[in-house]
Amino acid sequence: MCANVIVAEDDAKQAELVRRYLEREGHAVTVVADGLSALEQARQGAPDLLVLDVMMPRADGLDVVRILRAEERELAVLMLTARATEDDLLLGLDLGADDYMTKPYSPRELMARVRTLLRRTRRDGGRDDGHVLRVGTLAVDPARHEVAVDGAEVDCTPGEFRLLSAMAAEPERVFTREQLLAELHGFDRYISSRTVDVHIMNLRKKIERAPRRPARLLTVFGVGYKLVDPLKGTPRASR
Repeated sequence: MCANVIVAEDDAKQAELVRRYLEREGHAVTVVADGLSALEQARQGAPDLLVLDVMMPRADGLDVVRILRAEERELAVLMLTARATEDDLLLGLDLGADDYMTKPYSPRELMARVRTLLRRTRRDGGRDDGHVLRVGTLAVDPARHEVAVDGAEVDCTPGEFRLLSAMAAEPERVFTREQLLAELHGFDRYISSRTVDVHIMNLRKKIERAPRRPARLLTVFGVGYKLVDPLKGTPRASR
């Protein structure tokens, strides 16, 4: 599974280590040392993956991923950071990072995360263009990476989109947090349940008329979450 990978890391030794591991697995690697250079490389050609350090000169990693997602660039983003607080990690996910590793990390684990990201990206890209998932007036188009509610387009981060796609494929099914985390894949375990909860909270703001009283994306207390057609009605205890 060869890919075009950009490594944005201002620590030269760390960048060289990541480059060697990636090239050992057959990937074509471009290394840059600042945020603006990462943006320039991401805008050129069609890179598959950006391995992105958060703390960099000229533009930090959070600004880079924010700009790339605003430009609707679909490359996968794996962020690397020495920041280990929950708020920092969740901010990266909310901005559109696909995965997040805290330093120090094992190069072997990093390669495993890269393989998982690339497999999922290529799996999603091969879906039938005509297959749109519908739950009531909510429509999810996996091939075009589009979501609409009542005909109005809704912008979702990659993580939000993966969760919504999984739930829209099986409406009424109750998903545990662990199952939803598997859709996100590979986030640090100690923030796992909080990560899922934040994505659900953000999705409710985007697809519900009254986010604090959800009618589509419901909590099943003690179990997890499910996506339903609000016109069919759902017992109040599940909301």
